[in-house]
Amino acid sequence: MNGVQRMRILTQQDHDADKNEHVASLANEDDPLTLKDRLAALDRIELHFPHFTDGRAYSQAYLLRRRLGFKGDLRATGDVLIDQLVQMERTGFSSAVLKEGADAADAERQFARFAGYYQDDLAAQ
Repeated sequence: MNGVQRMRILTQQDHDADKNEHVASLANEDDPLTLKDRLAALDRIELHFPHFTDGRAYSQAYLLRRRLGFKGDLRATGDVLIDQLVQMERTGFSSAVLKEGADAADAERQFARFAGYYQDDLAAQ
C-alpha cells in the first residue's frame, strides 16, 4: 500500500525463535515512560494484550512511537486477533504474534482489504 512497509506477522513459534537480548516487555498497565532512558539500547519492545478487548497497548504503542520516538520493533503479543492488525499497524506496531490457531495467510490478506484511510496515522508520518 503506497510503498509502506507492512507489519511483520509471526506465529508463536516464530516469536519463540526470535531471540534478542535487547528487548523489553511491558504489561498493559505499565507506563511506557519508564523506558525513556533505555530506548536507544533497545531493539524491540513487546506490548501485551491480555484480552482482545483491552486496548491499553494501543496507547502504549502510540506513546512510544510519537512522544518518545522509538524506532525499533514494537511487537504485539497475547490475545492478538487478525481483525486487530490494521489498527495495530496504524498505532505504531511493526510486528505481531498471532493468537494460537490463527492463519498467517489470512492475517496478510487483512491488509489488502483497506486500501486507504481518511485519517492520518503513524505509518503516514
